[in-house]
Amino acid sequence: MTLALTKPPLPGLVRPIAHRFSGRAHGPIKRLMSPSDVGHILKPFVFLDLVDHEGPPFEGNLHPHSGIATVTYLFEGSASYIDPDNVKGVLRAGGIEWMQAGRGMWHGGGLGEAGRTRGFQLWVALPPALELGPTISIYQGPQDIQSDGPARVLLGGYGAAWSAIVAPSPLNYLAVRLKAGERWRYQPPADHTVLWTAVALGAVSVPDEVRQGGLVAFERSNDAVEFEALSDAEFVLGSAVPHEHDLVLGYYSVHTTSEALRDGEAHIEAIKARLVKEGRLSNASRLA
Repeated sequence: MTLALTKPPLPGLVRPIAHRFSGRAHGPIKRLMSPSDVGHILKPFVFLDLVDHEGPPFEGNLHPHSGIATVTYLFEGSASYIDPDNVKGVLRAGGIEWMQAGRGMWHGGGLGEAGRTRGFQLWVALPPALELGPTISIYQGPQDIQSDGPARVLLGGYGAAWSAIVAPSPLNYLAVRLKAGERWRYQPPADHTVLWTAVALGAVSVPDEVRQGGLVAFERSNDAVEFEALSDAEFVLGSAVPHEHDLVLGYYSVHTTSEALRDGEAHIEAIKARLVKEGRLSNASRLA
């Protein structure tokens, strides 16, 4: 993929922005997407958190999920994790953590080292065939993620690059770095009519400006989008075939029906009892 060689889009060929969202900050975490705002129109993408923290490392508590998958990617710093099998490790910048919760699991994590940590955690809704399925945990180092030009392919495929992770539905999730003045064009697959982007650093023109900490959802189509970096910029984007199912929410869970949610929450409760018995979890820990 060549850079700075794409021509400016012709008038009338710009893919319009349907929604803008600046998110809600809670300490170092800024929620840019949730089902109560743009998440319900960007399904299967339902939650997106931007993390930007500078300080000492810390460990997060174990917490449950069911019916969804989470993917964590860092542009800078590191994060610690505890997976459902009690395996502990560190996710380095440029690597990815994929956690497909299925019927239910508990995991945890925090910031791995002192200093600045910047990145995203995305939640993806699972289809009915997988929402009560097994848990899958995959950790990839920076060297395991393929790139096409400036785009690192976290899920799906783009150009000559593909992710080794099997996505639960047809979708692409890319992390992109551009230098000031560089241009890059994303052409989604024909059936990917859902498209959004969120900026972690700097600003890009699409051709409307999107700055650090902002998310935009584009109108439904399969038209391409031209990105121009107005400064050195880092951003993620997602495209997908729409998730044609309801979002039935628990505290940490997303399912397609209330029956599936009850099943997932019951399974989470059973896992909690085992973790308490093993001394890995307090009985007061919050459930989904």
